[in-house]
Amino acid sequence: MLQRLAFLGVTAAVLVSGPGSAQSPSPNGVKTLSPPGAIKAEGTWSLGTRAGDFVFVAGMQGIDPATNTLVQDPQARIRQAFLNIRLIAQSEGASLQDCVRLTVYVSDLHRFAPMVEKAQAELWGKPPYPPRTMIEVQRLFDDDIVEIDSVFYAPGKK
Repeated sequence: MLQRLAFLGVTAAVLVSGPGSAQSPSPNGVKTLSPPGAIKAEGTWSLGTRAGDFVFVAGMQGIDPATNTLVQDPQARIRQAFLNIRLIAQSEGASLQDCVRLTVYVSDLHRFAPMVEKAQAELWGKPPYPPRTMIEVQRLFDDDIVEIDSVFYAPGKK
């Protein structure tokens, strides 16, 4: 009977710690993030990490979390990239106003910079906006048009 209870306890622990939850922190307390409703990270990368009072979000594309595919419309794709960032930040208690750094990579600066401006103005609502660098690159993963990485200040104890 005890063996059966032990087996059920281990099975429950495995099920609870499945995808969608944060992994065990590193020896120095860095926590890997994978909140419910976020896109699926495939391969050797994570959606984000918490290190002390800072949340670092990986370069996000405009992937629809429901289908795990790129949104087709360019303006909607750029907006979705910001929404993906926001979801990860919110999972750690941060808002877009807590963003302390944005780096935006676009495949065509003249075409996509106005779309980034529009999406950011819509989602932030009003200033202050975070410091931002926007860079035109020759090529992005999956021949995408945009990738945005970000850093948030999110004190663990307020």
